[in-house]
Amino acid sequence: MNKSKLLLGGTLLSVVAIWALSSCRTIPKGVAAVQPFDAEKYLGKWYEIARFNYRFEKNLNNVTATYSLNPDGSIKVDNRGYNFKKQEWEDATGKAKFVEDANTGKLKVSFFGPFYSGYNVIALDPEYKYEMVAGKDRDYLWLLSRETTMPESVKQKYLEQARSLGYDTSELIWVEHTR
Repeated sequence: MNKSKLLLGGTLLSVVAIWALSSCRTIPKGVAAVQPFDAEKYLGKWYEIARFNYRFEKNLNNVTATYSLNPDGSIKVDNRGYNFKKQEWEDATGKAKFVEDANTGKLKVSFFGPFYSGYNVIALDPEYKYEMVAGKDRDYLWLLSRETTMPESVKQKYLEQARSLGYDTSELIWVEHTR
């Protein structure tokens, strides 16, 4: 009986350890966050140009993300979008923290208490006007701009980079900015 309890306990501990290690992943294998990264330049309002569809942004257009500095050094994330099915604005506020150091665009973000997910700036122009962001795996990808549009040349460059990293860019939703 003691042997079976010990085996069961060891198995459960192994399962928990594997889950904990895999849930800590914040960036897909083979994808790198930008360096150097300047959080001060990054702060402010960004317009979502394209994204993969996922449940938290379902039926949203006119989506923006506004970043500001919290007193503790983390970054406040204010996301806003217009739900065209419900005909109403939706807001979500979260917090982002650096995973490694403030010089690397590798962050983790939470909108639900202690649960964090990867938020990785994987392409960023030198003037901090356009960017591409990846989540913790290849199911999450965003193209963002300081304006409601992105030049076609920048868009194509980011799409090519995303495809070379294993993203299926045919699945992107192109966000309208009409409000």
